[in-house]
Amino acid sequence: MSEPLTIDDAYLRASVTAILTADELPAIVQAGHPVLRARALPFTGQLTAPELARLIEIMTATMHAAPGVGLAAPQLGIPLQLAVLEDMFEVSPENAAARDREPLEHFTIINPHYEPLGPELASHYEGCLSMSGWQAVVDRPAAVALRYDDEHGTARTRRFTGWQARIVQHETDHLFGTLYIDKAHTRSLASNAQYSKYWANPDIAAAKAGLQF
Repeated sequence: MSEPLTIDDAYLRASVTAILTADELPAIVQAGHPVLRARALPFTGQLTAPELARLIEIMTATMHAAPGVGLAAPQLGIPLQLAVLEDMFEVSPENAAARDREPLEHFTIINPHYEPLGPELASHYEGCLSMSGWQAVVDRPAAVALRYDDEHGTARTRRFTGWQARIVQHETDHLFGTLYIDKAHTRSLASNAQYSKYWANPDIAAAKAGLQF
């Protein structure tokens, strides 16, 4: 019988060391991995500055290779409140307008927390590198304030709207054991192939009618 995973600083160090000493980019763990469902440990200096910098480099390279717009440490099996975010993909003007999607330059968040700014919600399909092959509609606050430390330990607060706010929320949720499917309209769940065939529109109106959610 498998034993429950003990998530502590020793496990964190071991998981980071395995990735830092590997000869290739790490695999992105998938739903069912226990670290994805655990509250990640706050960063309190468990890694040296060079180790943290190298881990951020590896996470960024893994995100680019996937490709994705964000990657949280738990997605590599590391129970640490750390994530990298970046969205420089080219999208059609229609999609950009419908999703309020603007470029997001690369940045790192450590020990983040977000708060909604107002009652407005935005509803769109989103996917996750740790639930490969699937997408679902999630209602999220349209604007949030994010408090976090950067990679140098400087406390920062930034406001995000639109698609950028969605990315921030998605990656921060990972650090508290939450996957997007926990907040999704489950009737909207679609494989990537079916999404592309039927529901790849700038908005979700057709999907909402067709899938009845």
